[in-house]
Amino acid sequence: MLKKLKLKIEDRITKDQYFAEFEGLPPVNFEPAPAHAGADISLTWAMAAAKIIKKNPLDLAKKACRALEQLEEIKECSFTAPGFININLQDSFLVEAARDRRLKERNLPASDAPVEKVLIEFVSANPTGPLHVASGRGASLGDSLVRMHRALGVTCDSEYYVNDAGNQAELLGESLKARALGQEPPENGYHGEYLIDLAKRLPKDLPQEEYGRFAMEELIKSQQEDMQAFDVEFTKWFRESRLHKEGALEKTLAALETTQNVYKKEGATWFGTAAANDDKDRVLIRKDGRPTYYLADIAYHQNKYDRGYTRLIDIWGADHHGYVPRMKAAVKALGREEDSFNVIIHQLVHLIDNGQKVKMSKRAGTFITLKELIDDVGRDACRFFFASRTPNAHLNFDIGLAKKQSNENPVFYVQYVHARICSIFNAAREKNLQPLSITSPENLAPQERLLLSKMLWFKKTIETCVGDLSPHHITTYLKELASLFHSFYDSCRVIDEANPQLTASRLFTCRLVKERISKGLELIGVSSPEQM
Repeated sequence: MLKKLKLKIEDRITKDQYFAEFEGLPPVNFEPAPAHAGADISLTWAMAAAKIIKKNPLDLAKKACRALEQLEEIKECSFTAPGFININLQDSFLVEAARDRRLKERNLPASDAPVEKVLIEFVSANPTGPLHVASGRGASLGDSLVRMHRALGVTCDSEYYVNDAGNQAELLGESLKARALGQEPPENGYHGEYLIDLAKRLPKDLPQEEYGRFAMEELIKSQQEDMQAFDVEFTKWFRESRLHKEGALEKTLAALETTQNVYKKEGATWFGTAAANDDKDRVLIRKDGRPTYYLADIAYHQNKYDRGYTRLIDIWGADHHGYVPRMKAAVKALGREEDSFNVIIHQLVHLIDNGQKVKMSKRAGTFITLKELIDDVGRDACRFFFASRTPNAHLNFDIGLAKKQSNENPVFYVQYVHARICSIFNAAREKNLQPLSITSPENLAPQERLLLSKMLWFKKTIETCVGDLSPHHITTYLKELASLFHSFYDSCRVIDEANPQLTASRLFTCRLVKERISKGLELIGVSSPEQM
């Protein structure tokens, strides 16, 4: 309904006698009005229009308000410097719009329109050890974005790239052999205590040359178990070894050699990425004939496109930031549009315990695993906290706060609203009270109206998350919705046997809040408890 209103506003402005003479007017963009504005919707349209038609933005806002107040959905308009337009909606429209829970569009795209097919690849940690906390942040980010794309009706798959080729297995085998003999692994090997446990599970008749493969397969299983415990599912676990078996690297190299970007130097085969903002050109084939990881990654992304995906989204850790330009260069060389390939770089997670940072070192084997964090604070707290910050910002994860059973803990604060509403409905059922099919606009208390106004923006918030490739907008939305509900509950009596009509109306408002809380939490992999 907001989209329909947006079209009506654009139509009303462009057909107004004053604005009709101007060409190239900007589209209308909706935003929730700030709390101090005392309105439902805020528009910056007048300021955008002023830049195009060279008029005073405040004067344009005033004229636009006069035109918009003629729409039946709008109760009143006001304007403030330097050109904001604040809109108050009719209560009847607000109620009807809040009642609309649809996330997917009803109208299907035209038959000749290209169908978007998105693949989000995330985590993809080397199978040489357990998943650490940073992998958990990438997993939470990727899985939430997959859920949100699907909620909006976009075909979206998820994938974990298993780096099971190269000399990792050999080094892992040497490290495991040392642990089995009660020795320290090689200096450049893997030193985590998890290898001690693996050594105890070594089959007695297993040849030593197979130790590495055994360890790698066991670690892949443990990573799959960790993801399952974190409520993250992948459409496919894609193995790098498959690319080598299918000759994908050779095919990709042949395709790249048809461009002007590949050349020979000092016995190696190079790809010219310096022109694409990389700090230097990159090797595809080493002097000894072995392919580099870079060539394997290019072949992998070619494979993604060959499977019919039209948009690729990769989620990488902070240490891969410099890898972006060279991969974009490769995508372009493969004949793909650069904007069909997107990379999200998620920053580090700092665990805070009793005010002190918990130090992590994967090489020393003292890092905190994702499983340990889940066991300590719970999956819900992990996923909510991970989703609460934009991926390009560092995350300070307060372990003590995540374990608190109080309103200080944001996930508890939001979940408690869901549980409270469930208890309200239990009490209503005992008194044979049922909600209406719609909230009555005649009896809206101010706090209830604020709730309904907030619920207008649920779908828009999810669309913003998908557009920005960050789920943090939904956690902010849920916290704000929870705050508004607490104020409503403290100020408005929901169950009033003396006034069953008002009770039924407010019960329906509670149902709308409950549905949005539940769906919002589901989109970030957090449960909605019915009692706490």
